[in-house]
Amino acid sequence: MKTSTPVRIASLVAVSSLLAACATMDASGPKASATLEPRSGSNVTGTVSFQTVGQKLRVEANVAGLTPGAHGFHIHEAGDCSAPDASSAKGHFNPAGRAHGHHSGADRHAGDMPNLVADSYGKATLSAELDMLSLTEGPAGILKRSVVIHADPDDYKSQPAGNSGKRVACGVIR
Repeated sequence: MKTSTPVRIASLVAVSSLLAACATMDASGPKASATLEPRSGSNVTGTVSFQTVGQKLRVEANVAGLTPGAHGFHIHEAGDCSAPDASSAKGHFNPAGRAHGHHSGADRHAGDMPNLVADSYGKATLSAELDMLSLTEGPAGILKRSVVIHADPDDYKSQPAGNSGKRVACGVIR
């Protein structure tokens, strides 16, 4: 059976449209975010977004008002940033009961993330893909928990929190 040229062209246009639609679809999973608010007398503000990508969680942060240099950056147990020093966020998110450690190591808190590094203007951005985290509620999920930025760098070894200093920003993950 021979197909006419207009039918072949229409078929090619339909296939091209379908391929274009598939190419622009977002293959990523669920999303959440936190709006950071100043704590401990700081001027730190920003946003942190989370998105499931395969078996990992992509974390992207855009922060302003930091002192230049590295700052500890963690997910904390409680989704409560009401205390002036963010102590209401409690300790690091640690459902497996492990020691604090480097964000790429196997033996660490689930909430241990890379340090944020602020430029000379106090701005920091971060994009990282982490394991041990999921966008769910409950004992192993991070929804309704908090993100905290600390005044000092995380040394990735001091217990229980990497000697990161006071909490200068906090936001609840929604």
